[in-house]
Amino acid sequence: MQEERRNKTKAAKDDVLGSETVFEKIKGRTPWIFGKALRKPKILFPSLKKPRMGIPLPGKSIAVIGVYIILFLLQTGIVYLVFREVPALGSSPEDGSPMFLYPDINESFIIEAVVASIFIFMCSIGFILLYQASKFVYNKSVAARYLAVGILLILASFITLQAMITIKMGQRLFNV
Repeated sequence: MQEERRNKTKAAKDDVLGSETVFEKIKGRTPWIFGKALRKPKILFPSLKKPRMGIPLPGKSIAVIGVYIILFLLQTGIVYLVFREVPALGSSPEDGSPMFLYPDINESFIIEAVVASIFIFMCSIGFILLYQASKFVYNKSVAARYLAVGILLILASFITLQAMITIKMGQRLFNV
């Protein structure tokens, strides 16, 4: 077997169909342009080591945390709060007790926007946990925990936000 390999001769390039390069095909048809003196130069570039900086780069988790912080600030309505100059807290006109929810559906206090944003953020964390649960297909107990906590966060934040809207509209919270 090894003798056959040693005695086997390589096929010439002309014998193999389709082994010509584009340059060889053009050179055969246009000898007056390229001639016999034109050839591709072989240049050996020295391998230089570039100096590297010793500063460590932040990981991907830092970028993700930054994106979540920006999303949180946008969810609070920070642009609205800055331009409208709304009060942080209000007081009831009847007895002067503090109000956390503005009585109108189209306006809000700063504390109300922050609390609503926290609950929206909790809901998004719940959806992230639902997604993470799909990664643990073979570990059912971990997947079930992720699913339970994710669904709990989603439901708790939804019910709380609905209660806030119901109170803002001036309706009773539980019509029992």
